[in-house]
Amino acid sequence: MTTAEPKPLDIVFQPLAARHDGVMAILVEDGMKLASVGQTLDEASKGILTQAAKVADFKGKVKASFELLAPVGLAQDRIVVIGAGKVADLSDNDWVLLGGSAFGTLTARKSKAASLVVETVTEPGCGPAEAAALMAMGALLRSYQFRKYLTRDGGGDDNGQPPSLAKLVVHCAEPKKAEKAFARHQAVANGVMLARDLVNEPANVLGPVEFAERAKALKDVGVKVEVLDVEDLEKLGMGALLGVAQGSVRPARVAVMQWSGGKKGEAPLAFVGKGVVFDTGGISIKPAQGMEDMKGDMGGAATVVGLMHALAERKAKVNVVGLIGCVENMPSANAQRPGDIVRSMSGQTIEVLNTDAEGRLVLADVLWYAQERFKPAAIVDLATLTGAIMVALGKEYAGLYSNNDDLVGALQAASKATGEKVWRMPLDKAYDKLIDSKNADVKNIGGRWGGACTAAQFLQRFIKDKATPWAHLDIAGTAMDSGRNEISQGWASGWGVRLLDRFVADGYEG
Repeated sequence: MTTAEPKPLDIVFQPLAARHDGVMAILVEDGMKLASVGQTLDEASKGILTQAAKVADFKGKVKASFELLAPVGLAQDRIVVIGAGKVADLSDNDWVLLGGSAFGTLTARKSKAASLVVETVTEPGCGPAEAAALMAMGALLRSYQFRKYLTRDGGGDDNGQPPSLAKLVVHCAEPKKAEKAFARHQAVANGVMLARDLVNEPANVLGPVEFAERAKALKDVGVKVEVLDVEDLEKLGMGALLGVAQGSVRPARVAVMQWSGGKKGEAPLAFVGKGVVFDTGGISIKPAQGMEDMKGDMGGAATVVGLMHALAERKAKVNVVGLIGCVENMPSANAQRPGDIVRSMSGQTIEVLNTDAEGRLVLADVLWYAQERFKPAAIVDLATLTGAIMVALGKEYAGLYSNNDDLVGALQAASKATGEKVWRMPLDKAYDKLIDSKNADVKNIGGRWGGACTAAQFLQRFIKDKATPWAHLDIAGTAMDSGRNEISQGWASGWGVRLLDRFVADGYEG
């Protein structure tokens, strides 16, 4: 099969007065406030811009837009006018979303290049250069497409059309300052897009071994990576993780990624991801309908890899370790059976009553290993763990479980800042009773009710020191096939990279 990797969007920053390439977009504030470039265009066209706005009933409301074709007196063939709303009220994330919305509007014009003029009458709260950088980030995220396996025209969009917009020139008052600010945002966007790539990959291409190899590529940005093979995992006593993997001919791996950007000897933050590259359910097999989506059951691990890339590329001043448990859950003559009892790395025994509740078994061992080896200051795990969390929260929110109120507050603040939504869910001793087993220390399911809560309660049993701040994010509804928005139009969202990057930046970097 011939495949073509898509080229990333080329984004450059230029002064407001520089020549505008291709389609040109300008921002207009609520109340039809035109900044200097808009005023110049309106005057040169003898008021056509404002006249067209009246005809279109355009008043500058956020993300509203209209288009002028071949306006008289202007060099541009097309001008797109985009509403910026009440600029003083826009948050950083609002600027990102506005950038994504603007890119979507420009892309529809089928131009190879476009100019985006980021200029407003009212100064943005984040500053004009930062606003330009944030809009560029939104455009970059919106530009993502996974089309490497489409052979027609070297790949195309959902309608079979090759992508048109390859270059975006962002015009602003302080281009050098905006370019410097964008470097950080671009690093985060690159991490998001890496996570999307991993989740989108078909399972025949991305097995446990291949996933670990993809993690090794982080060495290029300065991350120290080691991969534990089956022999290593057996020596460590990871019986829970290996029990899941034993049904597949593809061997398990655990990838350990370290970024040491903080003070020497300072305890790291630990991020742990579920990396089930394909989940059939095992002997407790899933229905055939929709099973193809289970290539995305490694979304938590993908987020961890994307986050580690983002932190390293932007040279974050923090010590972080990322760990992913990579397995495939398959039914076979070697697969574990309902009723099997496995011994986890912690020494606790687990009765496996349902082989489709496998992600928690993987996380149990990787969480314990993270604590044993790294003694982290805090732990956050991510997993596409339960369908139950989607019953509770839909696809808009990830479920947040934690043993520490301060950690919850920090994650909620990062959630508000990035728009990657979390909702705190309960942990309670009553759930512990539901997962007590008569035959082992714990069983891996707790019955029909509160499935996401009993899964989280199960994971808490593998937090070695209860004083260690720990949070679990159930991202089953947000990591794959989640709702489309201004910056994510594909099946894989890369959810969590922006959230956790902001969490790290606000709480752990000086």
